[in-house]
Amino acid sequence: MDDLNGRNEKNKKNNVHNFTINPKGNINENLEIIESIFPTSDLVKKILMIDGKPALLIYLSGLVNEQKIDSFIDNIISEKKDFEIFVNNNTESTIRIAKIEKSVLDGKSVLFLDGVSSAFIYSTENPPQRSFMPPNIDNSLKGSRISFVETYQTNIALLRRFIQNRDFRTNQTEIGNENKSIVSIAYLDGVVDEKLLLSVENRISEIKVDSVLNANQLAQLMERNQFSPFPQILTTERPDEAASAILKGKVVLILDRSSEVIILPTEFISFFTSIDDYSSRTLVASFNRLLRIVAFLITLYLPGLYIAIVSFNYEVIPLKLLFSVGESRARVPFDPLFEAIIMEITLEMLREAGIRLPAPISTTVGVVGGIVIGQAAVQAGIVSNIMVIVVALTAISSFIIPKYEMASSIRILRFPIMIMASLFGIFGLVVSTMILIVHGLSLKSYNTSYTSPLSPFIFTHLKDTYIRMPLNYLWKNQNKKD
Repeated sequence: MDDLNGRNEKNKKNNVHNFTINPKGNINENLEIIESIFPTSDLVKKILMIDGKPALLIYLSGLVNEQKIDSFIDNIISEKKDFEIFVNNNTESTIRIAKIEKSVLDGKSVLFLDGVSSAFIYSTENPPQRSFMPPNIDNSLKGSRISFVETYQTNIALLRRFIQNRDFRTNQTEIGNENKSIVSIAYLDGVVDEKLLLSVENRISEIKVDSVLNANQLAQLMERNQFSPFPQILTTERPDEAASAILKGKVVLILDRSSEVIILPTEFISFFTSIDDYSSRTLVASFNRLLRIVAFLITLYLPGLYIAIVSFNYEVIPLKLLFSVGESRARVPFDPLFEAIIMEITLEMLREAGIRLPAPISTTVGVVGGIVIGQAAVQAGIVSNIMVIVVALTAISSFIIPKYEMASSIRILRFPIMIMASLFGIFGLVVSTMILIVHGLSLKSYNTSYTSPLSPFIFTHLKDTYIRMPLNYLWKNQNKKD
């Protein structure tokens, strides 16, 4: 019965949205309509007298600039001003309830005049926003010290600071059936692929949900293969990284109320690059990229390789090392798979605890918890010394990967690889690798192969992938418009 009443109230409210205000301009009836749409305590209703006639001014407190409100009231009630000329030049008139609702939610104020069939919308927006802060997730040593904020107009302005080009374009659209959000599509005209732009616009138009609150939710809705372990869309909080992607011909989605933006399309190698790579010398940047690839392989395969060697293929271990491994595991009652799962789950719990706790406490919990639990587990004979070393190397390697989306995906992939290694040894690792490669080759990110430029192989694009050639080689062929 409660659900039925809720649906009836929702339908009644939706029907009100389709109405117009009172055609005779009765402000009492208009006030009833507004209160039925906004039955909330932060709706401000001010009764004014203009030329001896009552008027009603409404707005939501906290979303408006109070100084603009006071100035607007002074102007419309002053006898020195021609009221009609002022209203016509500074406001927008409407009779639609839906338009009024949207304006109030945007932080505008709406004026109703007794006997006038139109409402007048005045721009008084002052949405809450924070000051610019350094990036928290995408840290950088040599990049800019500013990150996106939660207002899309400010984020577009930040991008224009980095891209001072008349061909920089933004298209706006809305998503969300109940709670609408503005999405701005940013690109560089003449550089972006028109097919890519059309594909992105079509995908956004296909999204039919009640609400999208942040860029990471939108990224999930934009993904073509949502059950893939690999992330196919990249988000960033850095304006310089987003600007760099736009200059390369990519598309950036800016969602209002989100401090991150979405970069499309995204290749696998994009998750191993950093904005610092373009501020460092070629040899340093190339070494760091190769180091990240090695860290990816260690994070993904090291626990499984340990299980495979200890359980099946111990003949590949040198004899002296084999004695050391056997001595370390002599007191451990569990098989290597169970031993590895215990330590990996403990590591994941410590990682999650470190994220949720305040920064000073999280550092202490991470260091002390890891040392105490690891040492106690070895002394109790639950795990071996070698396994503690393997898990520690795996954790350190996972922190080297610069993009959180890829690092978190690898954390999940480790477990099925460990199971395959415990069942089939090194052969299981080979099969797991083949499955991952075939799956990666089948993925596409908006008309672009996920494994590009290796598949399809594009030799000229390799100069900015696993290694980074000097900047003059990267940019010398770019066409510049006058």
